[in-house]
Amino acid sequence: MTFRWTAHRFAGGALALDVANSVVLRADAAKSVDRFAVSEQIIAFAEASARLGAERDRFPVLLAPEAQQRPVFLELREAIDDYFRATIIRGGDDDGRLARLLFACGTALRAFPRAESLGNATAHSALSLLAAQTRERLRICGNCGWLFIDRSKNRSRVWCDMAVCGNRRKASRHYHRKKEALE
Repeated sequence: MTFRWTAHRFAGGALALDVANSVVLRADAAKSVDRFAVSEQIIAFAEASARLGAERDRFPVLLAPEAQQRPVFLELREAIDDYFRATIIRGGDDDGRLARLLFACGTALRAFPRAESLGNATAHSALSLLAAQTRERLRICGNCGWLFIDRSKNRSRVWCDMAVCGNRRKASRHYHRKKEALE
């Protein structure tokens, strides 16, 4: 299956979050789709991230991992999602998850020594998210479940992307209100 890597796909606000968000509908095993299940999609993601990602100035060129490095990269993705999602939901650190994330970052930095490598850049991005002021702004989208950084002034953002998820949620609420009014 192929995907178009549009600006919406990079709504996380950090490369590490965009990589974690590459699993669509993660919470629903029956509907979940791994965009990186096909190696070509990782290559396309790396190219698109250098153009569309929030950290494109920091990581202007990204090279996809080689086939033998892919398991290290995917473990990094899962550790990022697991740690930050749990931190947002529970509101605090879980030493086991943090240890897994740090181990995955260290493994990735050894496996991907080149700075322009997607694995290296993702590990650096994840480590930068550990700063308290950034971590306090992490959210889970109320519509799609993606991780994102709330950069709004009053820290009240609910959706990863207002143009997509916000509009979908508002349209859904409007539909249900109209339907209830007719009944």
